[in-house]
Amino acid sequence: MKDKKYYINLTEQERSQIIHSLIDKKNALVAQGRYTDAVDEVILKLMKAKKKAFIRILLESKEYVEFLVGRNGEFDQLVSSTVRRVKRNFRDDNSALMLVLPYLTAEYENNHQSFHEYYDEIEICQDAAGGHYKAAIQVRNREMVDRSDLVVCYIEHNSGGAFQTVQYAKKKNKEIVNLSDQ
Repeated sequence: MKDKKYYINLTEQERSQIIHSLIDKKNALVAQGRYTDAVDEVILKLMKAKKKAFIRILLESKEYVEFLVGRNGEFDQLVSSTVRRVKRNFRDDNSALMLVLPYLTAEYENNHQSFHEYYDEIEICQDAAGGHYKAAIQVRNREMVDRSDLVVCYIEHNSGGAFQTVQYAKKKNKEIVNLSDQ
């Protein structure tokens, strides 16, 4: 038997409060050493709806959109799947989903064909690939910022690699949309 689904209408403030409450719950579960899978699924569902609408607006309003994405966290993969879904269901003639890897990975080498079926384009960041692997992701992220007109993120803490990348984007006077603020 399929699980019954419920649909509710939320204001932006209500949606934001629910996400923050779920993140607090997730953090409490992590601190207790318990699984967070169920909470993670609900957070991702709430975030997906926001990203889908945002991506559709970009595709409607821009002549061409290159979505530069990494593959180093849940947000990256969530954005990639959302872009693919919106492109498939709405418009696929004015955009490209481009994976930018910091260096050649075993995952990519072992699944080369699958990657090329999933992404429109794949590139290895040469500046990052030539440096130390621990710094490569940040070097790649900065290169992606340099190439972007708009930086979209989901940041709630003032630390970590994504936060550092957004600070770099601010210094470069890039337009930034933090979906956690929306």
